[in-house]
Amino acid sequence: MRSRPIGVGVIGASVHNPGWAMTAHIPAIEALPDFELRAISTSNRASADAAAKALGVPGYNNADELIADPGVDLVVVAVRVAYHHALTAAALDAGKMVFTEWPLARTLDEAKDLVMRAEKAGVRTMVGLQARFSPAVEHARNLVAQGYVGNVLATNLIGTGMIWGDQIPGSYAYVLDADAGAGVLAVSTMHALEALTSVLGEFAAIDGAATLRRPIVLAIEDGRPLTATAFDHVALAGRLQSGALASVLFRGAPSRGDNLRWEINGTEGDLVLTATNGNFQVADLNLEGARGMETKVAALERPMSFAGPFGDSSAGLGANTLRQYAAFARDLRENTRTVPDFAYALTRHHLLAAIEKATWSGIRQEIR
Repeated sequence: MRSRPIGVGVIGASVHNPGWAMTAHIPAIEALPDFELRAISTSNRASADAAAKALGVPGYNNADELIADPGVDLVVVAVRVAYHHALTAAALDAGKMVFTEWPLARTLDEAKDLVMRAEKAGVRTMVGLQARFSPAVEHARNLVAQGYVGNVLATNLIGTGMIWGDQIPGSYAYVLDADAGAGVLAVSTMHALEALTSVLGEFAAIDGAATLRRPIVLAIEDGRPLTATAFDHVALAGRLQSGALASVLFRGAPSRGDNLRWEINGTEGDLVLTATNGNFQVADLNLEGARGMETKVAALERPMSFAGPFGDSSAGLGANTLRQYAAFARDLRENTRTVPDFAYALTRHHLLAAIEKATWSGIRQEIR
């Protein structure tokens, strides 16, 4: 049991160009007494100084200095995927706990290397797969486990990456690059599959098709054309280990219909999760269900057990990240391992690699 707060250093906490670190990580750290923000780092001196002044902690323009700070117990890597491996490896080699956003790394080999380094360092790790911490997802998981739908027959999920349309902010142009590791498949689709598998179990086999439908995208600020190489539409069909069939479609741009709809159909009932934001990990999900003689799904009341930091104590895009931090603190206090770590992240990278192989080869992949 720890007697003092966990000192956190956040890489990527810029107030000049606020990203996921400022949207989700900093508010979570400041909201939970188990953590204390001790340092931040950004890519240049001016932004580091601005963030340090705004947050009241030391600011570094070199991530190595943050990692070396003796007050930092947990290093948060919340920058572009291309930089995940180098920064995470440096933190692990320094013997620090690390929270790296998903994807853990740009490639499967990079992810394997980070798992090896984490095992050698013997430190706790965390990967940013937040969808499983949504109260609606947790409620659905409990209902399925309790037999609400009976035996699961099939599930279908349709979602939207939201930003992969015909225009995109210039600061997000990197997600159009297939080599950047941050496209619709690696990010939006895999976050959705994290929710699906956390509720219904793992895939036994999977087929995939993916395509690039918008090869030229315009920058919103000045209309300049940007070349896209990453898939912007993904379709998957698979068989879960339970025998249930699963189909998943992810589109890049918002729909005028449902941006997120997930149905779970069973022998005794049905569950439906919907949201206006198609990105599962940040969506404000509605859960409906019906069973037995009921003919239409209706809203399901959320159990009181979801109150507090795992439930309604936060709202907005960073709500599930706060719940993940709270679960990590509990793991440290109780010596449990409920939060996805780097070893778990590697299983997701293996699934991602199988999907990529299925889409390129047209051959169904068995998941081991």
